[in-house]
Amino acid sequence: MKLVAGLGNPGDKYRGTRHNVGFEVMDLLARRHRLVFDDWKAVGHLADWRRVDERVLLLKPLSFMNLSGIPVAAVRSFYKPDDLLIVCDDVNLPLGRLRARANGSEGGHNGLRSVAESLGTTDYPRLRVGVGRGDAQRDLADHVLGRFAPEELRGVEDTVARAADAVETWISDGLMKVMNTFNRDETNSS
Repeated sequence: MKLVAGLGNPGDKYRGTRHNVGFEVMDLLARRHRLVFDDWKAVGHLADWRRVDERVLLLKPLSFMNLSGIPVAAVRSFYKPDDLLIVCDDVNLPLGRLRARANGSEGGHNGLRSVAESLGTTDYPRLRVGVGRGDAQRDLADHVLGRFAPEELRGVEDTVARAADAVETWISDGLMKVMNTFNRDETNSS
């Protein structure tokens, strides 16, 4: 069994923001495979993807980004998946760029920091989805909680689709294949 957690903030107020790209990837995977998210123990929305070869759980934590690790750890503790992948936004990557890693620091991302604290390790795979930094003079919190500009929307759609492709590749072929295929550059379309 595998667990994929897309990080974001719950509620309509945050829909379409840079910080919610992880949720958008989970939603696209659910649409592609006709999955339904159900409330799970008041900590997250969980979709159970029963594939021919493996069971995969998709999680959207109901906590805010800074506390994402609590729901991830709860689902992981209950289901005990063999593998975990975290999907989140990254302002240090330009819009369209994906970066998968087997482990590492949170790189200033509060959701990843919370996951590391809750799991007690930074040794978990993550897929970072580039959302761009924007104006360096703008407050970073305002930037990640802001919506994409109209001219960015097509790029966001393409990026979310590529990130969903990367998750499907991780499920079928593992992290090394994701890194070799999707880490190259923002124009790579697998």
